[in-house]
Amino acid sequence: MEINVPLLKQLCEIAGAPGFEKRVRDLVIDLVKPHADEVSTDNLGNVVAIKRGKRNPDGKRVMVAAHLDEIGFIVTHIDEQGFLRFHTLGGFDPKTLTAQRVIVHGKKDLIGVMGSKPIHVMSVEERAKLPKTTDFFIDLGMSKEEVEKYISIGDPVTRDRELIEMGDCVNCKSIDNRVAVFILIEALKKLENPAYDVYATFTVQEEVGIRGANVAAHSINPDFGIALDTTIAFDVPGAAAYEKVTELGKGTAIKIMDAMTICDYRMVEFMKQTAIKEAISWQPEILTAGGTDTAGVQRMGKQGSIAGAISIPTRHLHQVIEMAHKKDIADSISLLVACLEQIDGYDWKH
Repeated sequence: MEINVPLLKQLCEIAGAPGFEKRVRDLVIDLVKPHADEVSTDNLGNVVAIKRGKRNPDGKRVMVAAHLDEIGFIVTHIDEQGFLRFHTLGGFDPKTLTAQRVIVHGKKDLIGVMGSKPIHVMSVEERAKLPKTTDFFIDLGMSKEEVEKYISIGDPVTRDRELIEMGDCVNCKSIDNRVAVFILIEALKKLENPAYDVYATFTVQEEVGIRGANVAAHSINPDFGIALDTTIAFDVPGAAAYEKVTELGKGTAIKIMDAMTICDYRMVEFMKQTAIKEAISWQPEILTAGGTDTAGVQRMGKQGSIAGAISIPTRHLHQVIEMAHKKDIADSISLLVACLEQIDGYDWKH
């Protein structure tokens, strides 16, 4: 099964820092409208595309969540020389900021570079210290007067990197979580016989605390929940077998737990059985640190939901070189579609 790489590229490269998802949201709305019965946007900015079930006399609801936002920054200060200070929006390993280009989204988009103190003028003590995000500034190559024509405090900043294909993989910034947005869109296109009403929910502000999913789940009040997100693939030199979490090319990952959620054992078993039945490659995922929209989907409805997650193994997470395998992406689409079409055939009472 081939994947639509040009669409994935478009989704990964478009800007959408937490709280500033409008560009990617507008794109997603245009993409899902032809494949949904209803499309709406809530006050926080979540997009909900509903596809009505074919065998649903009791009005059961399945919420499928994929977050729109990408990790980024927000401008906090413009100094006398025109350099920008910033605050992070989402989790960053500071060393990954070195030598990176960014885009500052003001009255117009401006390219900047992450600057820091050159190693040539660092003391021995400074060289030995791990970098902090506060060691960096954004250089736009402009005077303060020029900068202030276009940029204000509070403007969002995203990372600049194009999607490329590398062997059987795709590599870009913001694979987390645009690959899941891509999977949900592709699943809506392929979904011909959903059992229950599907609420395909493109959430906001996941990277700063699962805020969109909490609001959406409270509103939708789902009976069942499936989150879509990336997960660690630490299948690299130096990793012990027990540290890998997942591996590229071994199939989609069925989440068992992460630091914020223990997935419902029934959903885990249903996903496993469905993958085996449909000959879809899969691997188990236990992530002991970090969380996803699964937590909000599971807990924020009025009665809670029977929830789990389909995860996409990804190397180099929260960097501009995130890497996912095309086969794992295709397997994730296949498993999601199969689950949504077969969810009414499982004994959820056992």
